[in-house]
Amino acid sequence: MAPAARDTPFRSADMSMVQLYISNEIGREVVNALGEVGLVQFRDLNGDLNAFQRAFTQEIRRLDNVERQLRYFAAQMEKAGVPLRKLDLDSESLAAPSTAEIDGLAERCQSLEHRVFQLNDSYETLKKREVELTEWRWVLREAGGFFDRAHGNVEEIRASTDGGADDLDDDAPLLNDVEQSGGQSAGDRQQASFGGMNIGFVAGVIARDRVGAFERILWRTLRGNLYMNQSEIPEPLVDPSTNERVHKNVFVIFAHGSEILAKIRKISESMSAEVYSVDENSDLRRDQIHEVNARLSDVQNVLRNTQTTLDAELEQIARSLSAWMVLINKEKAVYNTLNLFSYDRARRTLIAEGWCPTNDLPLIRTTLQDVTNRAGLAVPSIINEIRTNKKPPTYLKTNKFTEGFQTIVNAYGTATYQEVNPALPVIVTFPFLFAVMFGDFGHATIMLTAALAMIYWEKPLKKVTFELFAMVYYGRYIALVMAVFSVFTGLVYNDVFSKSMTLFPSAWEWDVPPNFREGMTVSAKLKGSYRYPFGLDWMWHGTENDLLFSNSYKMKMSIILGWAHMTYSLCFSYINARHFKKTIDIWGNFVPGMIFFQSIFGYLVMCIIYKWSVDWLAVGQSPPGLLNMLIYMFLQPGTLDMRLYKGQEYVQVILLLLAFAQVPILLFLKPLYLRWEHNRARGHGYRGINERSHVSALDGDDDDSHGISNGNGNSNNGHARRVSHLSMDSSDAGEGVGMLAQDIGGGGGDDEDEHEEFEFSEVMIHQVIHTIEFCLNCVSHTASYLRLWALSLAHQQLSAVLWSMTLGPALKMRGVTGVIAIVITFTMFFSLSVIILIVMEGVSAMLHSLRLAWVESFSKFAEFGGWPFAPFSFKQQIEDSEELKEYLG
Repeated sequence: MAPAARDTPFRSADMSMVQLYISNEIGREVVNALGEVGLVQFRDLNGDLNAFQRAFTQEIRRLDNVERQLRYFAAQMEKAGVPLRKLDLDSESLAAPSTAEIDGLAERCQSLEHRVFQLNDSYETLKKREVELTEWRWVLREAGGFFDRAHGNVEEIRASTDGGADDLDDDAPLLNDVEQSGGQSAGDRQQASFGGMNIGFVAGVIARDRVGAFERILWRTLRGNLYMNQSEIPEPLVDPSTNERVHKNVFVIFAHGSEILAKIRKISESMSAEVYSVDENSDLRRDQIHEVNARLSDVQNVLRNTQTTLDAELEQIARSLSAWMVLINKEKAVYNTLNLFSYDRARRTLIAEGWCPTNDLPLIRTTLQDVTNRAGLAVPSIINEIRTNKKPPTYLKTNKFTEGFQTIVNAYGTATYQEVNPALPVIVTFPFLFAVMFGDFGHATIMLTAALAMIYWEKPLKKVTFELFAMVYYGRYIALVMAVFSVFTGLVYNDVFSKSMTLFPSAWEWDVPPNFREGMTVSAKLKGSYRYPFGLDWMWHGTENDLLFSNSYKMKMSIILGWAHMTYSLCFSYINARHFKKTIDIWGNFVPGMIFFQSIFGYLVMCIIYKWSVDWLAVGQSPPGLLNMLIYMFLQPGTLDMRLYKGQEYVQVILLLLAFAQVPILLFLKPLYLRWEHNRARGHGYRGINERSHVSALDGDDDDSHGISNGNGNSNNGHARRVSHLSMDSSDAGEGVGMLAQDIGGGGGDDEDEHEEFEFSEVMIHQVIHTIEFCLNCVSHTASYLRLWALSLAHQQLSAVLWSMTLGPALKMRGVTGVIAIVITFTMFFSLSVIILIVMEGVSAMLHSLRLAWVESFSKFAEFGGWPFAPFSFKQQIEDSEELKEYLG
C-alpha cells in the first residue's frame, strides 16, 4: 500500500477506518491514552442497546454521584464565600489516575460530603436556635417594658381600651371588666385585670409586612375582644429557611379565656409568627432574660466554632476541587467511550471501530504499545486498517492563526472529504475584500493596534469571560490581517480620517487664467510625464469632481476584483474534478462555464482595463460608457453606442454567440455522457453501479454514514459481520485477541463509492437547475461585488461628516476657547470614530465580505457535503464544557 500523502491545509487529511482489539484489562488505560492523543473518532457498536444495558453503566452512575458531590462542594463554597483555586491547564498537567486512585477519590468525596453535610446541618440548626433566642430576648425586653409601664400606670391601659370601646361595641365585655375595678388601687386593679378577671396574653414576633393583615384577622375573628401592643425590632433578623434578612415586630395580645388565647395562637402560627413564653412577674422575667442571654452566648460560641470548622474543610476542598472535577469529567468520558465498544465475553476482549487520520496511524500504534508495555501484558493490542464504502469525515488541521478562518468556513458548512479547503483562499480574500470596503489608514491603524495588543497579551486576555470580548479575542488574528490590508487600501485611497496625505508631490497643478476672478472655476493640468507614485493623488481631495472620479474608479475596481474572485473560484472546481477523477465535470461543467463567464464578464474587465490605458484627451475622443456597451451587447448585438476599439461590434457578436453556445453543453453533455456510460457498462455485462461483489467493513450497517464520537451513537448491528481480515497470526497476537481475529476475520471488500441507482431524469433535472443557477449567478454575483464600491463610499463619507461636525470646526478656533473646544471635540471625534466607524462599520464590512466568500465564491466550487471529524479528545472536551470553564484559570 502506498504511503499517504502529507497532510496540508489545501484539502482534508486522508482518513482510515480502523478496528481495535484490546484486552479488557487495559481497556480503560487505552482509552485514556487515546483521549490524550485525540486522534480517533469511535463508532457506536452497541446501537441496539439502551443506556442502561451497556457494560459500564454502573461505573458511570458512580461517577455521576461523585460529580454531584463535587458540585455540592462548589455550591457550599460559594455560599460560604470560600475562594476556589482554579486550575490552569496551560501550566499544570494532570496525570491519568489509576482505578484505585479514582476509587479513593470517590470514597473521600463520600466522607467529605457526609462531614460537610453534618457541619452544615449543625450550623443551620444552631443558626435557627440563635434566631429563636434573639427573638425571645426581644420579646422579653419589649413585653417586659410594657408590663412595667402597665403596673406603674394602669390608667394608660384603661385610656387605651376605652378608646377602643368608642369605636366598636363588640369589645365591651373585656373593657367592662377593666372598668369594674376602677375603685381599687393601681396594683390591685392590675392584679384583678390579669388574674381575677381571667385575662391572659400571647407574646411573639411577626414579620413587619404582615402586621396589618395580622391585626385585621384578629380584630374580625375575635370581634374586638382583645388588646394588642406592638413595637419594632430595630435590627433585621436572619430567616434560617431562606437566609434572608427580615424586619420583624414584637407583639403582645391580651384577651379573655383560654379558648380565645388558643385561637390567637393558631392565627399567629398561620401567619408564620413565632410565639414565646413571657412571665408577668418582673423578677421571674429578669431570670428569663439572664437565662436567654446565657444560652444565646453559648449558641453563638458553638456557631462560630462550627463555622470555622466548616470553612476550614471547604478551604481544604477548594485547593483540589478543580482538579477533581477535571479528573472525574475525563473518567466519565472514558467509560462513555468504552460503552461504544463491543465486548467478547469468551475471550475478554474489547472491540472498537473508528476513524483516524491515516498519517497518524503510527502514533496511535505507538500509544497502544506503550500502554501494553506499562501494563506488563504479553497480549498486544491490535489496530487493523479496514476498507469501507462509507464517506470518511473531513479533518482539516489548523493552528491558532488559521483556526478563526476555518471556523468562518465551517459556519457555512463542512467541506466534502478531500475537496479543496475553502478556508485556504479565505485567509487572503476575506480580509482583503473587507479592507476594500473599510479602507481608511487612520481607522485601520487603531484596529491594527487593538489586534496586536490582543496577540501580545494573549494569555492574560484568554481568561476574560465577557462574552462579547471573548468573541473578538477569538478572531484576533482575523482582525490582524483585516487591519494590515486596511492599512494598505487606506494608503491606496489616500484616506486618513477622511483627510489626505501629501506623501509625494502631486502630478497636477492648477491652471489659473490671467483674468481669474473669485467664483470662477479653475481646472488642473498634469505636470508633464510625472505621475503620482502610489495611490490616489492628494490633489483630487477637495475638488468638485472628486466624488465623480473616486466613484468611477471604485466601481470599476469592484467589478475587476469580483471577476478575479469568481475566476479563481471556478478554477478550484477544475482542481476538485481532477482530484476525484471526474473528467465529465471538467468538460461538462468547468470548461463551458468558464467560457460563458469569460465571454461576458471577462470581456467587460478587459474593456475596463483598455479604457484606463487610453489617453482619451490625446486621441480627441470622449471615453465611451461601458454600461451602455454591455446593454447594447445583449439587446442589440452588432450595434454600438460609442466605439471603444476597432472591430468591437464583431468581437462582441462572436463572444455572445460563444457564450450562448455553452448553455446546451452545460445542459446536456454531462447527463448524456452518464447515460451512455451506464448503458455501456450494462451492455458489456459489467457489475452495475449499485451491485456489490463483496461486503466491506461497514456495508449494510445503517443509512447514516456519519461516525459517532463520545457516546452519541448511530444504530449499528452486531460486530461479527463488520470486521475484516487481520493480517497477523494468533501466535503473534496472543491467545485471546489473536484467536478472536482468526475466528471472526473475513475477506476485505473492495473500495467502492456510495452510489444510487442511475436515473437519467434525476440527473437531467439536477443539471438543468445547475445550469440555470450558474448562468443567472454570473450576472447577479458580478453585480453583488458593487457592494465593495458602495460601502467604501459610505465609509469615506461618514468619516468626512464626522470630521466636519466635531474636530474640523474646533481647529479653526483660537485662544483658550479653542483649546477647550479641541479637547472636547477630539474626545467626541475619537469615541464616535471607534464606536461608529471602526466597530459598527467594521462589523458591516465584515458581514458583506463574509457573504462574498460564502455565496459568490463557495458556490462556484465547494459542495459542502462532508461531516466533521470529531475525535475523542480530552482537550476538546474540556474546551467545550461550559461547566468546567468556571474551574479553569
